[in-house]
Amino acid sequence: MTFVVASPSLSVRGARIAFGDRVVTADLTLEFPGGRTTCLLGRSGVGKTSLLRWLAGLLPGTERAQPIAYMAQRDLLLPWLDLLDNVLLGYRLRGDALARRAAEPRARRLLAEVGLGQRLGDRPEMLSAGMRQRAALARTLCEDRPVVLMDEPFAHLDAVTRLELQDLAARLLDGRTVILVTHDPLEALRIGHQLRVLSGAPFSVGPAIEPPGPVPRDPADPALLGLQGRLIAELRSTPGSTP
Repeated sequence: MTFVVASPSLSVRGARIAFGDRVVTADLTLEFPGGRTTCLLGRSGVGKTSLLRWLAGLLPGTERAQPIAYMAQRDLLLPWLDLLDNVLLGYRLRGDALARRAAEPRARRLLAEVGLGQRLGDRPEMLSAGMRQRAALARTLCEDRPVVLMDEPFAHLDAVTRLELQDLAARLLDGRTVILVTHDPLEALRIGHQLRVLSGAPFSVGPAIEPPGPVPRDPADPALLGLQGRLIAELRSTPGSTP
Protein backbone atom coordinates (compact mmCIF):
# COMPACT_ATOMS: atom_id res chain seq x y z
CA MET A 1 0.00 0.00 0.00
CA THR A 2 1.23 3.48 -0.85
CA PHE A 3 -0.18 6.91 -0.19
CA VAL A 4 0.79 9.55 -2.74
CA VAL A 5 0.20 13.29 -2.46
CA ALA A 6 0.94 15.66 -5.31
CA SER A 7 0.19 19.36 -5.44
CA PRO A 8 -2.02 18.71 -3.34
CA SER A 9 -4.14 15.96 -4.92
CA LEU A 10 -4.48 12.79 -2.88
CA SER A 11 -4.20 9.29 -4.31
CA VAL A 12 -5.00 6.27 -2.14
CA ARG A 13 -3.51 2.98 -3.33
CA GLY A 14 -4.30 -0.42 -1.84
CA ALA A 15 -5.51 0.91 1.53
CA ARG A 16 -6.81 -1.47 4.17
CA ILE A 17 -8.73 -0.30 7.25
CA ALA A 18 -9.64 -2.81 9.93
CA PHE A 19 -10.51 -2.91 13.61
CA GLY A 20 -9.66 -6.36 14.92
CA ASP A 21 -11.56 -8.88 12.85
CA ARG A 22 -13.82 -6.26 11.31
CA VAL A 23 -12.52 -5.12 7.92
CA VAL A 24 -13.89 -1.69 7.03
CA THR A 25 -12.32 -1.63 3.58
CA ALA A 26 -9.62 -3.57 1.77
CA ASP A 27 -7.44 -2.80 -1.25
CA LEU A 28 -9.03 0.65 -1.59
CA THR A 29 -7.95 2.83 -4.51
CA LEU A 30 -9.35 6.35 -4.59
CA GLU A 31 -8.51 9.75 -6.07
CA PHE A 32 -9.15 13.16 -4.49
CA PRO A 33 -8.48 16.00 -6.96
CA GLY A 34 -6.40 18.92 -5.77
CA GLY A 35 -8.00 22.27 -5.06
CA ARG A 36 -11.52 20.81 -5.05
CA THR A 37 -14.06 19.60 -2.49
CA THR A 38 -14.94 15.90 -2.42
CA CYS A 39 -17.96 14.92 -0.33
CA LEU A 40 -18.24 11.38 1.04
CA LEU A 41 -21.75 9.95 1.46
CA GLY A 42 -22.97 6.63 2.82
CA ARG A 43 -25.19 4.92 5.37
CA SER A 44 -24.34 5.25 9.06
CA GLY A 45 -21.55 2.91 10.08
CA VAL A 46 -20.28 2.24 6.57
CA GLY A 47 -16.84 3.69 7.36
CA LYS A 48 -16.83 7.34 6.26
CA THR A 49 -15.28 8.62 9.49
CA SER A 50 -12.81 5.73 9.51
CA LEU A 51 -11.64 6.70 6.03
CA LEU A 52 -11.29 10.33 7.07
CA ARG A 53 -9.28 9.37 10.14
CA TRP A 54 -7.12 7.09 7.99
CA LEU A 55 -6.41 10.01 5.66
CA ALA A 56 -5.54 12.17 8.68
CA GLY A 57 -3.10 9.57 10.00
CA LEU A 58 -5.13 9.14 13.19
CA LEU A 59 -5.51 5.36 13.04
CA PRO A 60 -2.86 2.96 14.36
CA GLY A 61 -0.22 2.21 11.76
CA THR A 62 -1.06 5.22 9.59
CA GLU A 63 0.71 8.48 9.01
CA ARG A 64 -0.12 11.76 7.33
CA ALA A 65 1.34 12.26 3.88
CA GLN A 66 1.47 16.02 4.45
CA PRO A 67 0.17 18.59 6.95
CA ILE A 68 -3.62 18.67 7.14
CA ALA A 69 -6.31 20.53 9.05
CA TYR A 70 -9.00 18.36 10.64
CA MET A 71 -12.46 19.60 11.66
CA ALA A 72 -14.46 17.15 13.78
CA GLN A 73 -18.24 16.86 14.15
CA ARG A 74 -18.17 18.78 17.45
CA ASP A 75 -16.53 22.18 17.81
CA LEU A 76 -14.16 20.94 20.57
CA LEU A 77 -13.56 24.49 21.86
CA LEU A 78 -11.77 24.56 25.21
CA PRO A 79 -14.04 26.20 27.81
CA TRP A 80 -11.21 27.94 29.69
CA LEU A 81 -9.85 29.76 26.61
CA ASP A 82 -11.37 32.80 24.95
CA LEU A 83 -12.35 32.73 21.29
CA LEU A 84 -9.08 34.08 19.92
CA ASP A 85 -6.99 31.61 21.91
CA ASN A 86 -9.25 28.75 20.81
CA VAL A 87 -8.68 29.63 17.16
CA LEU A 88 -4.92 29.71 17.80
CA LEU A 89 -5.02 26.46 19.78
CA GLY A 90 -2.91 24.46 17.32
CA TYR A 91 0.01 26.85 17.67
CA ARG A 92 -0.35 26.80 21.46
CA LEU A 93 -0.30 22.99 21.56
CA ARG A 94 2.79 22.89 19.36
CA GLY A 95 4.52 25.31 21.72
CA ASP A 96 5.54 27.61 18.87
CA ALA A 97 5.17 31.10 20.35
CA LEU A 98 6.73 32.79 17.32
CA ALA A 99 4.37 31.09 14.87
CA ARG A 100 1.43 31.88 17.16
CA ARG A 101 2.24 35.60 17.12
CA ALA A 102 2.62 35.51 13.34
CA ALA A 103 -0.75 33.73 12.97
CA GLU A 104 -2.71 36.06 15.26
CA PRO A 105 -3.55 38.65 12.57
CA ARG A 106 -4.87 35.81 10.37
CA ALA A 107 -6.94 34.48 13.28
CA ARG A 108 -8.46 37.92 13.83
CA ARG A 109 -9.27 38.28 10.12
CA LEU A 110 -10.88 34.84 9.99
CA LEU A 111 -13.01 35.53 13.06
CA ALA A 112 -14.16 38.73 11.39
CA GLU A 113 -14.95 36.75 8.21
CA VAL A 114 -17.16 34.35 10.17
CA GLY A 115 -18.95 37.20 11.94
CA LEU A 116 -17.21 36.91 15.30
CA GLY A 117 -14.80 39.81 15.10
CA GLN A 118 -16.44 41.49 18.10
CA ARG A 119 -16.40 38.36 20.27
CA LEU A 120 -12.66 37.67 20.52
CA GLY A 121 -12.59 37.73 24.32
CA ASP A 122 -15.71 35.61 24.82
CA ARG A 123 -15.47 32.08 26.16
CA PRO A 124 -17.37 29.24 24.43
CA GLU A 125 -20.16 29.19 27.04
CA MET A 126 -21.16 32.69 25.88
CA LEU A 127 -21.68 31.58 22.26
CA SER A 128 -24.55 29.89 20.46
CA ALA A 129 -24.04 26.54 18.72
CA GLY A 130 -23.80 28.29 15.36
CA MET A 131 -21.20 30.72 16.67
CA ARG A 132 -19.16 27.86 18.09
CA GLN A 133 -19.17 26.09 14.74
CA ARG A 134 -18.10 29.32 13.04
CA ALA A 135 -15.22 29.52 15.51
CA ALA A 136 -14.28 25.90 14.79
CA LEU A 137 -14.24 26.69 11.06
CA ALA A 138 -12.01 29.70 11.71
CA ARG A 139 -9.66 27.53 13.79
CA THR A 140 -9.47 24.96 11.00
CA LEU A 141 -8.64 27.63 8.42
CA CYS A 142 -6.15 29.35 10.71
CA GLU A 143 -3.92 26.29 10.41
CA ASP A 144 -3.52 27.36 6.76
CA ARG A 145 -3.15 23.81 5.42
CA PRO A 146 -3.58 22.90 1.75
CA VAL A 147 -5.64 19.81 2.70
CA VAL A 148 -8.70 20.11 4.96
CA LEU A 149 -10.64 17.11 6.32
CA MET A 150 -14.12 17.77 7.73
CA ASP A 151 -16.34 15.25 9.53
CA GLU A 152 -20.03 16.25 9.55
CA PRO A 153 -19.03 19.82 10.47
CA PHE A 154 -22.57 21.25 10.24
CA ALA A 155 -24.64 18.26 11.38
CA HIS A 156 -25.98 19.67 14.65
CA LEU A 157 -27.15 23.08 13.45
CA ASP A 158 -30.56 24.45 12.52
CA ALA A 159 -31.39 24.47 8.80
CA VAL A 160 -30.76 28.18 8.17
CA THR A 161 -27.45 28.30 10.08
CA ARG A 162 -26.38 25.14 8.28
CA LEU A 163 -27.00 26.72 4.87
CA GLU A 164 -25.14 29.87 5.90
CA LEU A 165 -22.10 27.90 7.08
CA GLN A 166 -22.12 25.81 3.92
CA ASP A 167 -21.92 29.04 1.91
CA LEU A 168 -19.21 30.41 4.15
CA ALA A 169 -17.13 27.22 4.00
CA ALA A 170 -17.41 27.04 0.22
CA ARG A 171 -16.06 30.58 -0.05
CA LEU A 172 -13.28 30.34 2.54
CA LEU A 173 -12.10 26.89 1.42
CA ASP A 174 -11.95 27.78 -2.27
CA GLY A 175 -8.78 26.43 -3.85
CA ARG A 176 -7.98 23.94 -1.09
CA THR A 177 -8.24 20.17 -1.27
CA VAL A 178 -11.23 19.39 0.95
CA ILE A 179 -12.66 16.00 1.90
CA LEU A 180 -15.97 16.36 3.72
CA VAL A 181 -18.04 13.58 5.29
CA THR A 182 -21.79 14.17 5.37
CA HIS A 183 -25.04 12.22 5.70
CA ASP A 184 -26.93 14.93 3.80
CA PRO A 185 -27.13 14.46 0.00
CA LEU A 186 -28.27 18.06 -0.55
CA GLU A 187 -25.33 19.41 1.47
CA ALA A 188 -22.95 17.33 -0.63
CA LEU A 189 -24.60 18.52 -3.83
CA ARG A 190 -24.41 22.17 -2.75
CA ILE A 191 -20.74 22.36 -1.80
CA GLY A 192 -19.03 19.35 -3.40
CA HIS A 193 -17.20 19.56 -6.70
CA GLN A 194 -17.51 15.79 -6.70
CA LEU A 195 -19.38 13.22 -4.60
CA ARG A 196 -18.40 9.64 -3.77
CA VAL A 197 -20.84 7.13 -2.26
CA LEU A 198 -19.49 4.46 0.10
CA SER A 199 -21.47 1.23 0.36
CA GLY A 200 -21.11 -2.36 1.46
CA ALA A 201 -19.15 -4.15 4.18
CA PRO A 202 -16.24 -3.95 3.58
CA PHE A 203 -17.10 -0.76 1.76
CA SER A 204 -16.36 0.08 -1.84
CA VAL A 205 -16.58 3.54 -3.40
CA GLY A 206 -18.85 4.37 -6.30
CA PRO A 207 -17.88 6.46 -9.33
CA ALA A 208 -17.44 10.20 -9.00
CA ILE A 209 -20.60 12.30 -9.33
CA GLU A 210 -19.96 15.87 -10.48
CA PRO A 211 -22.96 18.22 -10.10
CA PRO A 212 -23.08 21.07 -12.64
CA GLY A 213 -22.31 24.68 -11.79
CA PRO A 214 -20.09 26.51 -9.30
CA VAL A 215 -20.33 26.01 -5.55
CA PRO A 216 -22.22 26.81 -3.41
CA ARG A 217 -25.20 25.78 -5.51
CA ASP A 218 -28.78 26.95 -5.07
CA PRO A 219 -30.63 24.40 -2.89
CA ALA A 220 -33.84 25.16 -4.78
CA ASP A 221 -32.34 24.34 -8.20
CA PRO A 222 -34.62 21.67 -9.77
CA ALA A 223 -31.61 19.87 -11.26
CA LEU A 224 -30.02 19.66 -7.82
CA LEU A 225 -33.23 18.39 -6.26
CA GLY A 226 -33.47 15.75 -8.97
CA LEU A 227 -29.94 14.58 -8.18
CA GLN A 228 -30.83 14.57 -4.48
CA GLY A 229 -33.72 12.20 -5.18
CA ARG A 230 -31.46 9.85 -7.12
CA LEU A 231 -28.85 9.85 -4.34
CA ILE A 232 -31.43 9.13 -1.66
CA ALA A 233 -32.77 6.24 -3.72
CA GLU A 234 -29.23 4.89 -4.15
CA LEU A 235 -28.51 5.17 -0.43
CA ARG A 236 -31.80 3.49 0.47
CA SER A 237 -30.96 0.58 -1.82
CA THR A 238 -27.79 -0.20 0.12
CA PRO A 239 -28.03 -2.26 3.34
CA GLY A 240 -27.31 -0.64 6.68
CA SER A 241 -23.87 -1.26 8.08
CA THR A 242 -22.88 -2.91 11.32
CA PRO A 243 -21.59 -0.30 13.84
